Amino acid sequence: MTDTPADEDGVPEDADTTTGTDAPSPADDEARDSQHGATPEDSQGDDVPADVRKYDRFKKIDGSTYERANDFLRDRTYITAREWAIARLCADFRTETGVEMTKIGENLPELVPFMTDTYSPQAVNQARASFEEKVRKAGATFLYGAMCDFFTAEELDDVMYEATEVAKFLLEVEGVDLAVEDELEAEDRISSVMRDVREQSAALRHDEVTCPECGHEFEVGE
Repeated sequence: MTDTPADEDGVPEDADTTTGTDAPSPADDEARDSQHGATPEDSQGDDVPADVRKYDRFKKIDGSTYERANDFLRDRTYITAREWAIARLCADFRTETGVEMTKIGENLPELVPFMTDTYSPQAVNQARASFEEKVRKAGATFLYGAMCDFFTAEELDDVMYEATEVAKFLLEVEGVDLAVEDELEAEDRISSVMRDVREQSAALRHDEVTCPECGHEFEVGE
């Protein structure tokens, strides 16, 4: 199986895709992520930009398939393999005027080993927007879980440890060299921040509640 661009909630239905058809419904997204894609166009070789030829991310999974990468991510995150790959590329191919979406889409198979089809700029933007939306929703969900006293301090540490391990693994697969000292320092900082979040949220819950919409403060019990 190979990758195929798919739409997410909030993406305009009339957006262009690499297949030239109207955008599918959100229910079709996961199925299309793992289904067949078109054969990459013969636009490689001399036509490949120099920065694309030098790009060395994802080389650790050169022999992997889109399906295997997608299954791994689905088991541990809310994102798909296409969203992961394109989010990384959008970060790496960002200029002062914005993200080079045309370059990313036209050279996708050259940039990411498990991506076998080229994407239109619109399809790249769809995957980028989908990634951002999922991160925002996951962040709100996690932070609420941390603030609502659902987890004990020890359980929250476990959640953070598991999340950090998955994130570090993805970075390492991308080719980021993580020193042990840097990893430990990052883990300590994250744990310290989350302890502060838990303590401050406890004080907030017991003292007063502020409406996130209008800022009105309610005394507990009001």
